[in-house]
Amino acid sequence: MTAPSSGLRDHLGYWLRRLSDEVHGRFEKQLAEHGVTVSQWAVLITVHRDDASTTREVARYVGIDAGAVSRLVDRLIAKGLMSRENDPGSRRIMRLTLTEAGRALAPRLAEIADLNDAHFFAHLDPARRLLLEDWIRGLVGDVPPDTPSPAPAPAPGKAPPWTTAPPPPAR
Repeated sequence: MTAPSSGLRDHLGYWLRRLSDEVHGRFEKQLAEHGVTVSQWAVLITVHRDDASTTREVARYVGIDAGAVSRLVDRLIAKGLMSRENDPGSRRIMRLTLTEAGRALAPRLAEIADLNDAHFFAHLDPARRLLLEDWIRGLVGDVPPDTPSPAPAPAPGKAPPWTTAPPPPAR
């Protein structure tokens, strides 16, 4: 007799997708009130915070291909929120900049993003929230930009540090 196969709800990936769908769906509805999608917001906020200033840099930062970013930028330009400008140091580089309307909207959208995150994650103790974020970043291979250097690889048979159990809650 064989053991029953695992079901849908037995898979962590299922729960991560469900959570992502919930967070994304609520955020998408709120952004729609401002005429922006989540993907457009990702480009807009990345340029607003000076995390990237070219299509290629934004693509690398956001984790999508440059063609998709270019199409998103085209839509943001059509909405009057962004522009492309020649780089004074190189004729081949086009810098992405926010228009006055884009600069005015970006902080409001950032506030909406913060409130959306709070809606889903404010109940987590700050240390556990940070640990969850670290675990997820580790699983997707992202190293926070302010990390001085990557942690050394764990010894064979040892788990990476981000996989250790969280400490028990303080009482």
